[in-house]
Amino acid sequence: MKPLRRTGRRRDTIIVVKSRGRLQVVATPIGNLNDLSARAREALQEADLIAAEDTRHTLALLQAMGISRPLLSLHSHNEAQRIPELLARLEAGETIALVSDAGTPLLSDPGFELVRDAARAGYEVHAIPGPSAITAALAVAGLPTTRFCFEGFLPARDGERRARLALLANETRTLVFFEAPHRVAPMLCDLAAEFGAGRRAVVAREMTKTHETTYRGTLSELAALAGEEPNFQRGEITVVVEGAAERNAGVDLALLHQAVDLLAKELPAARAASIAAKLTGAKRSDAYELVMRARNKVPT
Repeated sequence: MKPLRRTGRRRDTIIVVKSRGRLQVVATPIGNLNDLSARAREALQEADLIAAEDTRHTLALLQAMGISRPLLSLHSHNEAQRIPELLARLEAGETIALVSDAGTPLLSDPGFELVRDAARAGYEVHAIPGPSAITAALAVAGLPTTRFCFEGFLPARDGERRARLALLANETRTLVFFEAPHRVAPMLCDLAAEFGAGRRAVVAREMTKTHETTYRGTLSELAALAGEEPNFQRGEITVVVEGAAERNAGVDLALLHQAVDLLAKELPAARAASIAAKLTGAKRSDAYELVMRARNKVPT
């Protein structure tokens, strides 16, 4: 804090200008440590505190970089409890770096509540951009990237996963998913069943690491390969899937799915499909197909 001196006729007045803290959202490597940017390194070196998803994981990164800074755990189970302490430190003028285990924080990782509350309270929030498994997988997939959507992790339970995929079956944008290695095989089987066996997809495994592998093919081919290739179900996995062919040009598919979700619970299938089609401009046959999927697959 810098004191400012104001000179008056009778006496000098000392005014202390309080420096408010700032939150830095720092992207860290998803595998290869050389991907840590110079700006990210500087942000970590200069932070008064690093809020980390797993302090042990981040400590290993800091030690590899020759950095020593105070660490505080911030994960999905304690984020709400940590926020008052972190906001108090920002109010005291400290700089806090937010990091996840790998990649860009908040993308299927903790930090949303902290960023939201810090911004609402008027503190500066800055992004230190860098690695992300989402953009890395899209970059090598060879699938359209003009429009894409990120769905994160699908539900772990089979029925819930199939229900979620049924709602995404007609999504025309390229889809990006994260998946645990032990669930990627059943996930690919469900994708083939719901999206169609011939839909193109890419499974990116261990990106930027020593054993980086990219598997390409149709969903049925990849589902079969998952059961044959010993290394397929190991490591960090990102799945990129081609979007559906355009069936309802000009139709808001998100609105169509929302309408179907609401109407299918209250009306007979034909009536629900008819109303959903009229509201959204979709084909009645497509609306009816979604209604039947919702009725058969969505748990009640």
